[in-house]
Amino acid sequence: MLADIGVGTALVQRPPTFTVPAFVNLSIAGYFGGGENTTVNLSGIDKITFAADTKTTLSATLTTGRSQLAGMANSGVAGYFGGGTDGANISGIDKITFPADSKTTLSATLTTARVFLAGMANSGVAGYFGGGNDGARTNGIDKITFAADTKTTLSATLTDALWRAGAMANSGVAGYFGGGESATVNLSQIDKITFPADTKTTLSPTLTTGRAKLAGMANSGVAGYFGGGDDGANISGIDKITFPADTKSTLSATLTTARTFLAGMANKGVAGYFGGGFDSARTDEIDKITFSADTKTTLTAKLTDARWRLAAMADSGVL
Repeated sequence: MLADIGVGTALVQRPPTFTVPAFVNLSIAGYFGGGENTTVNLSGIDKITFAADTKTTLSATLTTGRSQLAGMANSGVAGYFGGGTDGANISGIDKITFPADSKTTLSATLTTARVFLAGMANSGVAGYFGGGNDGARTNGIDKITFAADTKTTLSATLTDALWRAGAMANSGVAGYFGGGESATVNLSQIDKITFPADTKTTLSPTLTTGRAKLAGMANSGVAGYFGGGDDGANISGIDKITFPADTKSTLSATLTTARTFLAGMANKGVAGYFGGGFDSARTDEIDKITFSADTKTTLTAKLTDARWRLAAMADSGVL
């Protein structure tokens, strides 16, 4: 409504003022970090700005070129890339602080140096890195509490010692680790870590098939998605876990190509993204799942390198 201001005997209408709230992040984006191209492990981090799905590459890089790592984020504050290999297994965790996208490395580290772990986060509270291989497959879950970036290890563990799983989270409620590979088989199970007690249960719904080398992402508050992977052959399908009942369905939309070792991240309430991976060669493509109807498009923007064994995380603004 316009305000009337008396000036002498005249009335002047003054338009209302509007200030962008301090909590609004106008450059929310997703990040794909590390991975392996045809020759080397990569340290670069590509940024997909959600407003137009444009790609830029950060001047900040991972501490070393690395693949087989995991990502998770405290949306609106910072994202984290943990573990992986740069020729040797890594226990270190790099932090990308939003919105300046500056990189620091935590003094806290993973309990063991490990590869092919999975990451998810209870945004505003803590992030979790689970599974992986530190010389053998592990069922341990490390927790990074965001207030001071301190590390603890959960008493709860994954149902199986595994690697090459996917993970996603319904922030404020629970996180999920799906699939992966045990010592003998590809797994279809989905383990649920309920916040804040960090207790573990296993869902009665399972992935459509036992699979490893997949990726997860979530529309927090609505549903989580597990895409791609390998069940003996490369997979293009995407399974959906609808919150809070944790029911499983499979999308009619599929990835552009059946692929393994991809990465996933999401813009809450809008869309999720699966990027990179290996179909018959490493790829630089990014598929987008628009949440309103779970439809798939492929971005014109591409990753800087065709890569696999990368990780992703996203800043959706303050959740």
